[in-house]
Amino acid sequence: MQVTSMQFKARAGQKLADQRLQHNLKKLSTKFVSARAEAITAIDFEATRAALKERRNRALENLDVWIEQFEAEATRRGVTVLFAETAREAAQLVADIARRHEVRKVIKTKSMVSEEMQLNTVLAQMGVQSIETDLGEYILQINNNEPPSHIIAPVVHKDKDEIADLFARTHEKPRLTDIPDMTREAREVLRPHFLSADMGVTGGNFLVAETGSVVLVTNEGNEGMCTVMPRVHVAVTGIEKILPTLEDLATAMRLLPRSATGQATSNYFSMLTGPRGAEDQDGPEHMYVVLVDGGRTGLIGGEFQEMLRCIRCGACMNHCPVYQKVGGHAYGWVYPGPMGSVLTPSYVGIDKALDLPQAVTLCGECNSVCPVGIPLSDLLRKLREKQAERRLRPWRERAALLAWGWLVLHPTAYALLTKLGVRVLERLGGSGRMIRKLPFARGWTDGRDMPAPVGRTFRELYAARHTHLDANVPTRKPT
Repeated sequence: MQVTSMQFKARAGQKLADQRLQHNLKKLSTKFVSARAEAITAIDFEATRAALKERRNRALENLDVWIEQFEAEATRRGVTVLFAETAREAAQLVADIARRHEVRKVIKTKSMVSEEMQLNTVLAQMGVQSIETDLGEYILQINNNEPPSHIIAPVVHKDKDEIADLFARTHEKPRLTDIPDMTREAREVLRPHFLSADMGVTGGNFLVAETGSVVLVTNEGNEGMCTVMPRVHVAVTGIEKILPTLEDLATAMRLLPRSATGQATSNYFSMLTGPRGAEDQDGPEHMYVVLVDGGRTGLIGGEFQEMLRCIRCGACMNHCPVYQKVGGHAYGWVYPGPMGSVLTPSYVGIDKALDLPQAVTLCGECNSVCPVGIPLSDLLRKLREKQAERRLRPWRERAALLAWGWLVLHPTAYALLTKLGVRVLERLGGSGRMIRKLPFARGWTDGRDMPAPVGRTFRELYAARHTHLDANVPTRKPT
């Protein structure tokens, strides 16, 4: 997936003007947000989050040790473990596997890492057909390979009528609008691919070091078909997904489905430990795990290491007031929302995603719902600081911040300027007391009218109130 994050501001404006999208995005608050709020009442959320945070930190602090243990255990069980420094290298490794096994068709489950790798494009270039089997990803694939807009619900930006039109056009069948009928139609289209594919490609929600297992969590069951039916299974995932023990996994699974979709547990949970054995009735003949760095080790030991705790639940974007209005495509890369506003600059370079650290209100809602306690708003502020240090922001913005910094260090000048400023703003509001055009700050008034202040600063109002109160306090006569 190409990085187009530099176009965030323009795309956000387009998304805000898209009334259909605005209606569709309401599903975030009516479905995911409310469902999560209900689901976490069944557990001690704060205690469980603290436990998972500690376990994820333990894994990251000794990441090399746990990766080595995972490799040893997986290899002992017949898995071939490969390492890729970049997403491009990872895609080439998968292509080499396909070539080695003479693969002509690949079936895939939803995987954000494969989006980083642009895997479908790489496979197509070598003549291998790649079929997305997650229903949301399949809808996007037949819609001109549209990228996902959400890491859990890739097609949340579309409504039923749009999908009905797409199915009728692509499948060349009568248009259906009943959701069970539409899913059945998709199932009938996908079933022959499940039966004829040579290789299945999945992501990996977690990797368990003590058993060498790959863990997959889905609600559709397509991961089972992708890992059982083909003769080759390849799991691609980031190196940070390691968990040391099965106990760590159990803790993570108490929070992942609740935070992602508001379920106590997901519909399907697969723990894959090696290829098909001599006594097994199903499973792949060959199993590979491709561990992708893709910029992740660059965060180890630094001020952004906490971001590697992320378990990709999507709760931060579901609750983000910015994401709720612009959707995922505005962010311009694989990971949208608050998590993407940290990950994209960290993985692809802060100079290629200048607007993303600014694409938040810093309200802190993402911090409060994150199941691993990532202080997203703090990390976003650090990215803003780095932008300022590297002089990557527009000169007017930098000049304004320097002026503001000088003012707050000089209280007399600050008081004088604010006293003058509120009076000017009051006059700009006119009789209607609304500012419709603000010189040198059009961003505040191009899309909204701003209420004018009363013409006095808070200090003046506070002093006047106390003067009034003091004047009305009765004095006691001396006895």
